[in-house]
Amino acid sequence: MLFKDRFDAGQQLANQLKRFENDHPLILLVPRGGVEVGLETIRRYQLDWDFMIPRKIGAPHNKEIAIGAVTMDGNYLLYEEYVNQIHVSSDYIQEQIQQEMIEIKRRLQQYRGSETFPPVTNQTVILIDDGIATGFTLLAAIKSIHAHAPKKLILAVPVAPTETIEAFRQFVDDIICLHSIDRFTSVGAYYKSFPQVTEEQMKSYIDLLNKQQVIM
Repeated sequence: MLFKDRFDAGQQLANQLKRFENDHPLILLVPRGGVEVGLETIRRYQLDWDFMIPRKIGAPHNKEIAIGAVTMDGNYLLYEEYVNQIHVSSDYIQEQIQQEMIEIKRRLQQYRGSETFPPVTNQTVILIDDGIATGFTLLAAIKSIHAHAPKKLILAVPVAPTETIEAFRQFVDDIICLHSIDRFTSVGAYYKSFPQVTEEQMKSYIDLLNKQQVIM
């Protein structure tokens, strides 16, 4: 195991992100796991923060298989080769996009009381998640952020496949990844404790972030 839990990973990631402190970056957290990881960076450097919520578009025969992803401004990314291979209709894709947008808006209202896109224009932005598996939803998020013209975009994660990190370098200005793994299995495999973050926990984290209190 590389990390005790997401808080441990967040402590280690915050050490590496000190180099960007003087840029006064906006921290974008990917709920829900990315919130636990990003808490320490926000607290330690007293940084502004917001949410970035991408959602997977599942395949018709198995919703767990991603054929695309959509983000909070409606931008979406499709795995075109697979979509064509299994003959997914455009009607299905549009229906799924609308369904996932409803869920994104619900979470935005619940977490921050607003559906507006984060104020990334001309800002240094650090996008934080608890790890990367396929990277499809994060790539959609990255492309969505770029559409709003940030000054600089940094991706920060505790763990990810080596090949994915290398592939992502062309899409961001910098990547902070504590551990890139050649034979990657799953994000949770590199944490001793990796439970799902509950909605109740999310409420408490948001309250603490708003008060800039220490999470222990």
